[in-house]
Amino acid sequence: MSFFKKYFYMISRTLCLLLKPLSFGVRILMVRNGKILLVKHVYQDQWFLPGGLIEHGESVEDAVRREASEEVGATLRNLSLFGVYTNTEFRKTDHVIVFLSRDFSLNGHSDDEIKRLEFFDLNALPDDISPGNRKQIRRFVDEDAPAFGLW
Repeated sequence: MSFFKKYFYMISRTLCLLLKPLSFGVRILMVRNGKILLVKHVYQDQWFLPGGLIEHGESVEDAVRREASEEVGATLRNLSLFGVYTNTEFRKTDHVIVFLSRDFSLNGHSDDEIKRLEFFDLNALPDDISPGNRKQIRRFVDEDAPAFGLW
């Protein structure tokens, strides 16, 4: 099953590159007791912050709340803007709005695109985190978060 999801993911990324060279997405730093929640998708081999694309007609706040609910079964009670970053990898331009939540609840459910979710100590992160996501976590840990910049 995950082979087909990886294949579909690769095809959809190629189509997005051709049809939508500009995208807007959200990511969420969910931090509690010195630990951060990361997800591994069935179609990728690295760890990521929960998040995804903003849907047509959706506000960025609604998007991050929806993505947190869908991917990790989270209800976000407090939410603050961490920063807005630009990623020009893969010959397209992605704008990623990153939020921070320290007060959330998890209901134990995630959608079928999530293979694993796990809390990691902020000072003992796994090696296989997506580079852009690792950069945001380091910015958070180092308290060196510019409000905007490169992903």
